[in-house]
Amino acid sequence: MVEKKSILIIDDHPLFREGLKTIIGPDPRFKVIGEAGTGREGLQMLKKLKPDLIVVDISLPDQNGIQLTRDIRRLFPETGILIVSMHAKIDYIAEAFQAGATGYVVKESAAKRLLQGLESVANGDYFLDSSVSQAVVKNLMKFPLKEAKITDADYATLTPREQEVMRLLAEGLSSKEVAEKLFISPKTVENHRANIMKKLDLHSTIELIRYAAKLGLIDVDLWKE
Repeated sequence: MVEKKSILIIDDHPLFREGLKTIIGPDPRFKVIGEAGTGREGLQMLKKLKPDLIVVDISLPDQNGIQLTRDIRRLFPETGILIVSMHAKIDYIAEAFQAGATGYVVKESAAKRLLQGLESVANGDYFLDSSVSQAVVKNLMKFPLKEAKITDADYATLTPREQEVMRLLAEGLSSKEVAEKLFISPKTVENHRANIMKKLDLHSTIELIRYAAKLGLIDVDLWKE
């Protein structure tokens, strides 16, 4: 029997925490081992419980969830972090991934997307709630790309396989889905992804999608609901 992934929930609304636990509870893959209403309490419980995954809200009473994500990533680099927030704006989403989050779900779609997001994050994949993906693509071209120079010459440094993997990842496929599509292992996909990010000087999924969109490698319609 596969051991359940342990989860810590950090959100200042008790009713919403209860709602998340109701969604997660019946799933045999996960178990909630703790919950906190503030960033400070969350960090204390994180150090004590050492969960596999953390569900974090951006709006906390004592600390911005983005900064909390940075703190968590610095202290526990291997822990999966899924942001569940009411904010669906590109700046929040991009900043969350840049801070170290590995998944982002909008609260209004949590009932549909939460378990899918947790599964992706638990598998080491990035997850972006498809309910915000269309808005992301529409604004991606206007969002500043930090320290990344986008040129066809850079893209040409990728091997044909890396170019293929990059396009599929930018279309929103998980590493597992890319692996199945290309008949390779998820680990191989992750190795390709690491090489792609290094060669192109990209640092987040948001930057990868923006790069692909700028070069016309992905169809914006693919990101619609």
